[in-house]
Amino acid sequence: MEYRKVFDRIPEQFDRYRPRYCPEMFESLIAYAGIGPGKAVLELGPGTGQATEPILKTGCDYHAIELGEHLYAMMKQIFCGYPNFSIVNDDFITHDFGNRKFDVIYSAATIQWIPEQVAFSKTFDLLKPGGTLAMMVTNGDYRTPDEALYNRIQKVYSEYFRPEAEYKDMKGPFDYRHATDYGYVGFEKREFYGKRVFTAEEYAAFSGTHCDHLVIPEPYKTLFFEGLKKAVMENGNRIEFRDTHVLYLAKKPEEL
Repeated sequence: MEYRKVFDRIPEQFDRYRPRYCPEMFESLIAYAGIGPGKAVLELGPGTGQATEPILKTGCDYHAIELGEHLYAMMKQIFCGYPNFSIVNDDFITHDFGNRKFDVIYSAATIQWIPEQVAFSKTFDLLKPGGTLAMMVTNGDYRTPDEALYNRIQKVYSEYFRPEAEYKDMKGPFDYRHATDYGYVGFEKREFYGKRVFTAEEYAAFSGTHCDHLVIPEPYKTLFFEGLKKAVMENGNRIEFRDTHVLYLAKKPEEL
């Protein structure tokens, strides 16, 4: 099973419940990379655009590549009104970009689905000298706000979480810091913070956007999601996530 294709089954749910990134993160990236008119930007695997609009609004020459057919269709529907918007439905791993080069390549919780050797070497080749690689990811913590609720939810996982196939990152673990092994320089990590609050129904729906949660077979699937909803409902119908939005940045050297 190729988990990176599972998300394409649920474009509407994915669009509604996947976390957005805080404005401060985009402001930091835009300033760092000088994104604006005349800059060519490539987004890897935008999904349904959780990290797209702030970049589009800069007036840059925006391009995206999306593996999922249904996610691609939703992206076109959402952003077709922007004259600087362009997207292709294909696999970044095998896609031929021809002679095209970019000033910025970025991903929001996507690049880790690509084997490191391909992810870093291909993005490096596609960037212009001095270009920026930016990688975003959100780490959600619901344990700190409520340890008791966390423990109840972990019990649900231990009893009913039985995905059809073991989750593994694409062909091995992915480490953002390894960008420097492929020629990138100036690697840095920036953190930003936010909060999300879900009802029981919303939390179950959000959990249903995780790739390995989508492939739990019955009867475990129903028992699992009902267990999640019950745990949150008995907690006052509320669960809080304290989010850390992480932005990893690296540069292709000006001269090689």
